[in-house]
Amino acid sequence: MKKRLMVPDLGGARAMILHRPHATVQALTRQLLAIGLAVSEHWPDLPAVALGADYVFFDADMGHDGQFPWAPGEAPMPMIALIGSEAPGRIEWALKQGADAQILKPVGDNGVFSALLIARQGFEARRASAAEIAGLRQRLAERQTVVRAVTLLATRGRTEEEAFAQLRQLAMAWRETIEQAAARVVARHAATGDGDVRHELS
Repeated sequence: MKKRLMVPDLGGARAMILHRPHATVQALTRQLLAIGLAVSEHWPDLPAVALGADYVFFDADMGHDGQFPWAPGEAPMPMIALIGSEAPGRIEWALKQGADAQILKPVGDNGVFSALLIARQGFEARRASAAEIAGLRQRLAERQTVVRAVTLLATRGRTEEEAFAQLRQLAMAWRETIEQAAARVVARHAATGDGDVRHELS
């Protein structure tokens, strides 16, 4: 069964428009207000309070690095590019900023609602993927730490099986996970050059 698109409640959401004064801004503002969003217009930079916005619309034609209070691609909300020029360099720049949707200029009397939904869906999917990748990297790092700890413990004439058994014993004694115990063994070795922590079991 396909998962249905969750339509967010847009009433009261805050949208910021980063665009020079123009008819595009007026048309966009009319649609956003009709949908129920609070709107503010800014140029040439977004203020720090933009960090609390729910959506940001930005001019892809005259936009440049440094206009946002965050690093490129790290916006904490959905970003919607307002595109008039389809020059590859401008499209590439908009994508670099993390555009989740786009609206072609000139902006007419519709298209904003669908752009809001697409941007929100794209933003959430991108954020979920980033969290999953971060989790996988963390798990990989923890596994590498366990392997490193077992290797250090095995240098004392133990087999890898015996070293892993000792690591498990350490984890139980310290009331930690095996990964946490492994990190402690590795940290001790880095600090003292000694991976033998048996005396710490007393």
